[in-house]
Amino acid sequence: MQLKKAMLKIFDQCLHLRSIEEPRMTAETAAPCVQGMQGAQTAVAGQGTLQQMQDGKSTGGYYSSTSAVYDPEYARMEAWLDEHPDFVNDYFLRKVTRQTVDMWLVSHATPTSSSSSCMELSSPTHAGGTSSSGRGGSGGSGATTPVRKISAHEFERGGLLKPIVNTIDGTPTFLSVSPGDSGQPGGQQVSSGNAGRPQRRSRHELRHLDEKDLIFELDTRFNREIDALTGYRTRALLCMPIKDCNGDVIGVAQVINKLGGESQFTTQDEKVFAGYLQFCGIGLRNAQLYEKSQLEVKRNQVLLDLARMIFEEQSTIEHMVLRILTHTQSLIQCQRVQVLLVHKASKGSFSRVFDFEANDLTGEDSDSRTSPFESRFPINVGITGYVATTGETVNIPNAYDDPRFDPSVDDGTGFRHRTILCMPIKNSSGQIIGVIQLINKFDDLVFTKNDENFVEAFAIFCGMGIHNTHMYEKAVIAMAKQSVTLEVLSYHASASLEDAQRLRGLRVPSAAYFQLHDFKFDDIHMEDDQTLTACLRMFLDLDFVERFHIDYDVLCRWLLSVKKNYRNVTYHNWRHAFNVAQMMFAILTATQWWKIFGEIECLALIIACLCHDLDHRGTNNSFQIKASSPLAQLYSTSTMEHHHFDQCLMILSSQGNQILSNLSPEEYSRVVKVLEEAILSTDLAVYFRRRGAFLSLAQNGGYNWAYSDHRELLRGMLMTVCDLAAITKPWEVEKRVAELVSSEFFEQGDIERRTLNITPIDIMNREKEDQLPMMQVGFIDSICLPIYEAFALLSDKLEPLVEGVRKNKQQWLKIAESRCKTDNCTNHDRTVSVSDTEETREQTDQ
Repeated sequence: MQLKKAMLKIFDQCLHLRSIEEPRMTAETAAPCVQGMQGAQTAVAGQGTLQQMQDGKSTGGYYSSTSAVYDPEYARMEAWLDEHPDFVNDYFLRKVTRQTVDMWLVSHATPTSSSSSCMELSSPTHAGGTSSSGRGGSGGSGATTPVRKISAHEFERGGLLKPIVNTIDGTPTFLSVSPGDSGQPGGQQVSSGNAGRPQRRSRHELRHLDEKDLIFELDTRFNREIDALTGYRTRALLCMPIKDCNGDVIGVAQVINKLGGESQFTTQDEKVFAGYLQFCGIGLRNAQLYEKSQLEVKRNQVLLDLARMIFEEQSTIEHMVLRILTHTQSLIQCQRVQVLLVHKASKGSFSRVFDFEANDLTGEDSDSRTSPFESRFPINVGITGYVATTGETVNIPNAYDDPRFDPSVDDGTGFRHRTILCMPIKNSSGQIIGVIQLINKFDDLVFTKNDENFVEAFAIFCGMGIHNTHMYEKAVIAMAKQSVTLEVLSYHASASLEDAQRLRGLRVPSAAYFQLHDFKFDDIHMEDDQTLTACLRMFLDLDFVERFHIDYDVLCRWLLSVKKNYRNVTYHNWRHAFNVAQMMFAILTATQWWKIFGEIECLALIIACLCHDLDHRGTNNSFQIKASSPLAQLYSTSTMEHHHFDQCLMILSSQGNQILSNLSPEEYSRVVKVLEEAILSTDLAVYFRRRGAFLSLAQNGGYNWAYSDHRELLRGMLMTVCDLAAITKPWEVEKRVAELVSSEFFEQGDIERRTLNITPIDIMNREKEDQLPMMQVGFIDSICLPIYEAFALLSDKLEPLVEGVRKNKQQWLKIAESRCKTDNCTNHDRTVSVSDTEETREQTDQ
């Protein structure tokens, strides 16, 4: 549309550059001047026609060609008509018959003068001649045809020069097809009228020709059939190329029959026309680019709509392929479409073949069908296999002429392959996952380059859609397996109802009996059942059972389930969790901080202590990352801590273990939030990040427990204090626990050396066991003493913890010194870098 508008403006301006006869020719009549097209129609329109319908004029009377009688009355009538041309024109247009017009055209196809000038084309772009008709070159061409708009079909015609618009007498214009659009060289003129034309004759021969024939002898490149068909007389012609800014010919402009005193187009006319056409070339090229951009926008919009329809639902591969088949068939308009999914083991074979026919769109079940047909038609293995293995596009205009086609696939089917377009379907990584094949384009047409480009672009979305659907199906299967696994795990992870009933029947001694309030508490003499009843006592004394309406049977079963989900590792087992919970209970009750935190936060803290190392494998976070374990893939930071929290939630959600079931939604959300923060705080990496802020609050007295941020910081640091509480216990307890921790670390070091082929860090290196005392001293100085001293500033009730740490440090120093005397070690060997110890302890994540 933009191109047509640009052309119309050019024609309008052409008429004003030089005096040219008024519009009289259409695209049908003008185009053959260059291309030799046939079938032009002739009609009368324009001005000055009545005067030229007379055979002759007389000043004194009227001579009728039909009666040959002089009549004065007719003379007066003729004079009156000469004085009223408007009436004449109006009468002529309303009353004249086609027969009369044809008679006039036959008799006035050429002037009556016996002398005529020849039009000579002096160059390929300039033709002209002098007229001796008695009008001095100012006369019209003699005949015109009605104006019509060019048909859209003109754009589909073959040929190198195509008429775009021809709305004026003598100004047809042709637009060349660029090589990039048609694949053919542009800018050449092809005329069917050249064949059989007479060659130029001598002036002596021309004098003996009838004037009607004379005009056809002007130039061999001029198609004389045009004027013969239309009755139009072409006297002068100027034809120039239209070039774009790069100098490429994109069209041709032509003006015919100059008006005015001159009959020929002059050199000045050429200059003016050439200058104007420079701007025309720029305008036309811009219009072409705009049309191309608009076409590209529409093409992209169609692809986006197709992508949206494909991606909006990716439930099953059958549903996805059905969408691909239906949209491909409706867009390209062919008889059959097939999608073949490549077998994973062999690229040349296919695991599934889906097909679709044009009449499937109108079938009875076309609207309700949710999956395509499979394997209804034979497969062109030679073609599809070639595409699947090479990844190349195959466009075959005639299947039976291609050696890769197997004609036997048509035997006995009543179907005949003619044209085939076969393309690979790739996923996002470029792997071929399928092949799409289109067969027999409608109207016996071949698949064009535009079809290839469109299907290629569409195939990209198809590949992504099929790949995503495959992944979705795998994810659904994996989720189903996971659901079953979790159900089985939950069943086996949960304690039996019989064990819960047995625990419920046990007597629960007082906290004083178990010495639960004592910071020097030692569980070495306690049986497992006693540790469970001691936990029940903590819940009872903190009033959790009454306050949160916890069913006592459920509480017993939950404790048993928690104990059951601790692995039998050397240190990070149920006993460690029980000791951490005991220290939390002792601190909360000794400092009365349970009033600061409130019942909800205290409940979350006790649960967190009991669950903070659930399913510990005896290896730390660093090992999980080095070994690329599934846990490390799930959680990039605080790997084991996240796993402990997930296990805690799993048990809390298991049937018969739901101790939080009677909490309100708000209370439940609050407990879970505090529970997650508390368990993640046991990661020493988190401790190191937050310790500075806590020490600053404790030392400067800037804390305010009414602030949720200060309270959260206190809870996190309190979890670390309870987790490392063995360092505050009497020497016998501390030494025993340190040996358990070292043993577990050495086991991890052995695994790293054996399976990962790496040298473990010193604290996990069994070969450096003799350095354990000094490493313990460094651990106390860099990690333990600062946090316990800060808590002693917050409450003098916690001063015994600091004293216990200091006493244990002295014990480790004595052992280190005694070993140094025995081994004659140097002072350098007795020195442990604080920074090295912090790094080591952060990696071990005790």
